[in-house]
Amino acid sequence: MLAKFPGRCAQCQGPIRAGDEIVSAPGNGTAWVHAACRTELALPGLGVAQPATSRAPRGTTAAKAAKATKAPKAPKAQMVAPEGATFVYTDGACSGNPGPGGWAWAIDRDRFASGSERPSTNQRMEIRAALEAVTALAGPLVVVSDSTYVVNCFRDQWWDGWLKRGWTTSAKKPVANRDLWEPLVAAVTERGDVAFQWVKGHSGHEMNDLVDELAVAASLSRD
Repeated sequence: MLAKFPGRCAQCQGPIRAGDEIVSAPGNGTAWVHAACRTELALPGLGVAQPATSRAPRGTTAAKAAKATKAPKAPKAQMVAPEGATFVYTDGACSGNPGPGGWAWAIDRDRFASGSERPSTNQRMEIRAALEAVTALAGPLVVVSDSTYVVNCFRDQWWDGWLKRGWTTSAKKPVANRDLWEPLVAAVTERGDVAFQWVKGHSGHEMNDLVDELAVAASLSRD
């Protein structure tokens, strides 16, 4: 029969054009081959070629192609909560960046604290909230924050590299907000009973929403 639509030959992988003589591929009623290719298939030792897999664009190296098809990395596990830990939720806010800032922590609706800093930044207030919680609360703690900047510092131990390099980053630049990071790192490492966990911000989590409201209110206060 003659092809009505363009396609690709399941044997030679060459293009099938409208009007080419084609036949159904043996053993595969949904694939088509050129009539000439069908004749070749009758010879001993030849079979129907498998449909071609997706190919990398021309000019793409094998390493790049492998990287493009590599399975995504699994997310890192949360830090393990110390036995008997109290969960404290922290958040920072800033009206402008920089601008008037506010921080807050809360265990529940009856136990919380907040404050402000002018001027400040969002990142400073996230760190400050964690610092205030860790220095105010005794006993094993899990600090729950929506800031990956804060959580990953302890989960991935960024602070260890900072200390070894004399408070410089891997890019040999001074660590930003060292005046807050240094006492927080010192408090956490000295205690040894504090873990950090991440929560998605503005996702309807009751306690995360509460500390967000407290931090925003603090940033807007005139005190």
